[in-house]
Amino acid sequence: MILFFSGCGNSEHIANSLAKLTNDNISRIDTLEPNPTINLKQDEALGIVCPVYAWAVPRIVDKYIEKLKSNQTPSYCYLTCTCGDNVGKTPEKFSKTIARKGWHLDAAFSFILPETYINLPGFSLDTKESEQQKKERAEQRLPYVAEAIKQRKKIIDVERGKMPRLNTYVTNALFYGLLITDKKFHVSDACVKCGICEKICPLKNITLIDGHPKWNGNCTNCMACYHHCPQNAIHFGKATLGKGQYYYHK
Repeated sequence: MILFFSGCGNSEHIANSLAKLTNDNISRIDTLEPNPTINLKQDEALGIVCPVYAWAVPRIVDKYIEKLKSNQTPSYCYLTCTCGDNVGKTPEKFSKTIARKGWHLDAAFSFILPETYINLPGFSLDTKESEQQKKERAEQRLPYVAEAIKQRKKIIDVERGKMPRLNTYVTNALFYGLLITDKKFHVSDACVKCGICEKICPLKNITLIDGHPKWNGNCTNCMACYHHCPQNAIHFGKATLGKGQYYYHK
């Protein structure tokens, strides 16, 4: 079984691709489900596919896994992360989450894919050339990762980056403490009241008032609303102005 969380489609694409290559079932993580449960077959593996937020698994995914109930312990558990550059110590931090459930993280993989987080000055999307190169390299890596999963290899094969421990255990805490908010989201006069933002939000954090979006304080900054807006009418303060949009499509 593969469980995935995705805002802008990178992780969803990887999850779907791995499911096809490993002949596995797939299910989207519903972080709002109060009592999530799964039923694993005997000797069934469990994969978690998600983006990396500030060098760690998104906290909403961590919390979901913590409350997830299973009929049995996965015989093989692996984490697959998508990121713009690197993942730091994400596998080690996530392994502590599942260890509290009595589970063991057997393997971890990373896929470098186009950037989606542009909520700070100096943060920008990839160029079209870089975007295409990242996608091509990810496609080339997929068969290798799928084969490792099928063989149940115990391996940590991720792009760590510089200062991985500092980024995962210090920068991540600062990121969530100071930067994760939806108070800066606003909509311009270009909004055509299509309602796509409300439908696409994985946390159901957007309601429409007179057709315009209102954010309700339960945001993980996945940027799905921003990147899927057909009019590019949604912005995060002034940081996203003029930066363009991206979501995964072939």
